[in-house]
Amino acid sequence: MKSVHTKASKLCYSPFLRTAVFLFFLQSSAIARGPKPFPKKIHRIVFIGNSITYGGQYITDIEAYLIAHYPKRHFEFINVGLPSETVSGLSEPDHAGGRFPRPNLRERLERVLAQTKPDFVFASYGMNDGIYLPLEEERFRRFREGITWLHNRIVQLGVPIVHLTPPVYDELNGKNVGYAAVLDVYSEWLLSQRKQAKWEVADVHFPMKRYLEEHRRLQPDFALAKDGVHPGDLGHWLMAKQVLIYLGEKNLENIEDVKATLADHPNGEAILKLVAERQQLMKDAWLTSTGHQRPEMKVGMPMEEARTKAAEIEKQLSVLRKEKRQ
Repeated sequence: MKSVHTKASKLCYSPFLRTAVFLFFLQSSAIARGPKPFPKKIHRIVFIGNSITYGGQYITDIEAYLIAHYPKRHFEFINVGLPSETVSGLSEPDHAGGRFPRPNLRERLERVLAQTKPDFVFASYGMNDGIYLPLEEERFRRFREGITWLHNRIVQLGVPIVHLTPPVYDELNGKNVGYAAVLDVYSEWLLSQRKQAKWEVADVHFPMKRYLEEHRRLQPDFALAKDGVHPGDLGHWLMAKQVLIYLGEKNLENIEDVKATLADHPNGEAILKLVAERQQLMKDAWLTSTGHQRPEMKVGMPMEEARTKAAEIEKQLSVLRKEKRQ
């Protein structure tokens, strides 16, 4: 599959090719049937979302797992998650103490696509889109419309997209009573699009919810997110695990952390560390390069310099990945 180009690059797919590619990826088992874990021509995989995606541990877990288990495949995992962002375009009047409204994906998506030129997109929205208020139809409509706009914009380019249901909201540690139920509804709607619209949707919400409920019965203060919103390492692994299972990976259901999946690789932990280092470097470079309207963000290094450093990390990973699994 060719890399995507927006109108800004003056290149596009023909309508026939766009349709053919789109229909191929609409098949619910197309991803799992192809050469694992993605079809051979998939290289640039973009993750777009809010602060949970920007935090990015689940992306690091996925990338490290794939490097260790598929050493002959080479992917570029690009994290362009932006804290506070929504697809609904909504924001609380006092968001961030009144310092700035929530950024809207519509403002930056075209620049992100033009620069990242994805072969595949994962999108994770919903946590911020109800702006932490009880369920209300107008806010829900804005979320549905925003997700549909995002979906259509990506598939128009002939690029497959997988939506992730939002992570679970923990009312025990959060401040917003009733918001967990809002995300249940948002997640159910996303999952309904598998059948109604033939979308690819990976569910992270309900597996996380079940895990939280089961462990809280044994340990009343158990938490996946100390602030109710942002998962810790365990929560990010639960997200990564569901994405990997969705991609067709086996025997992961009872694995409690990514390190356990890397234990039989002689360089598993070293791979994880290097991937985390590269992800931290590149996500800020990408955000700075593509631009956004979210203040108080770290300024990334210039893209050329970041790519040079990322290439140095890749050389180290290339050596590590060659050693055979036990």
